[in-house]
Amino acid sequence: MTRIEHNTIRAGWTRLCLVIATTTALLFTGTASAGVAGIPGGSVNLTATTGQISVSDGGSIYMWGYQVEGGATMQLPGPTLIVDQNEMVTITLTNNLPSAAGNTSIVFPGHKVLATGGVPGELTQEAAPGGTVTYTFQATEPGTYQYHSGTQPDLQVEMGLYGALIVRPTGMTPPVGMAGCAYNHEDSCYDREYLYLLSEIDIDIHIAAQQQSGGDGPIVLPLGSYRSEYWLMNGRAAPDTMAPDGVAILPTQPYGSLTHMHPGEKLLVRVIGAGREMHPFHTHGNHVRMLAHDGRMLLNSAGSLAGPNLFTIPSLPGGKADAIFQWTGKELGWDIYGHAPDDELEPNEWAADHGKEIPVKLPAISSLAFGGFYSGSPFLGALGALPPGEGGLNPGAGFAYMWHSHTEKELVNNDVFPGGMMTMLIVEAPWVDLD
Repeated sequence: MTRIEHNTIRAGWTRLCLVIATTTALLFTGTASAGVAGIPGGSVNLTATTGQISVSDGGSIYMWGYQVEGGATMQLPGPTLIVDQNEMVTITLTNNLPSAAGNTSIVFPGHKVLATGGVPGELTQEAAPGGTVTYTFQATEPGTYQYHSGTQPDLQVEMGLYGALIVRPTGMTPPVGMAGCAYNHEDSCYDREYLYLLSEIDIDIHIAAQQQSGGDGPIVLPLGSYRSEYWLMNGRAAPDTMAPDGVAILPTQPYGSLTHMHPGEKLLVRVIGAGREMHPFHTHGNHVRMLAHDGRMLLNSAGSLAGPNLFTIPSLPGGKADAIFQWTGKELGWDIYGHAPDDELEPNEWAADHGKEIPVKLPAISSLAFGGFYSGSPFLGALGALPPGEGGLNPGAGFAYMWHSHTEKELVNNDVFPGGMMTMLIVEAPWVDLD
């Protein structure tokens, strides 16, 4: 068995074109939602089983993952579980992994869990091959959390047995017009939220697990140091990260990470380090204000937000970070809202640019990610002739910023660029409907 068989360069660019084709409507019509996709409610049945994921250089990788009751296949990452503060949560796990994999389990860091059934394990009760175990806990504290296998995590977490848990606060009503709050604090309220679950793959471990899955076990990991070759956001490597949620070409990878917002909106950024490496997650367009770490807000003694403004969000192994991102068009030198000088200011609008005419020519390259996304619409310029070389590729006229790992090697798929931990933020024109 070869490590991976494909024409990487050709496959990579073919995949890029396919993703662009399947994403065009989402990118250029502004269809998005304010909330994170997931499973609401506190009672979920999960089955640990095998499957394959696609990687955008043209290959596929053997994985283990969680299948939701009634689902057609396992998924990577596991389903995002969304519950309310103080809700009782019950997760029933069935072990359908190869017998060579042995037992499996789930741990929920940050929560006091009662495990029933199964067999005793090192960290919690475990489900033997073909067996089940039930985990029950009360989600007492709001925030962003992770769940993952508590059995041989160097193998089972690597193979894909992990997911996100979001606990929504019940003691805070968001201001009128805002979508929600991450915590019981006014500084945590937001207009839109996005989840970015970061992980990586050492292909040698997956090949070894597949080769040994038909044996008696236990599965023996390859000798040598850990060497990741694929870097994932929400279970996908770029450009697949920019395809919509639930796209047909990615049946086992349901969650995308293409990000949309309007100017001035507050974006809640939830980042989870699901692997064993640190990833500096960089947001072009503005710094982020850190909100919380590991489900706890960063407050000073007076109860005010004390989180710093950061160039990157540090994503530590097993760490959870929440941050607030805003983009206002500050100092572009023109009014992105199309105001007349005597109109009222928008929330968070840069007053010095208020009422200034939108330029006919393309704004400075320092203000844009891709000049080719200029369309001649009123958001980026007057209607009429386009600048030389511009083809009118973006009817919505949004600004496009790359969001990515700030570690260069993590922007490839098995050494093929573009790939890895990379997605896009699209700041849409104010009049584009995102809901």
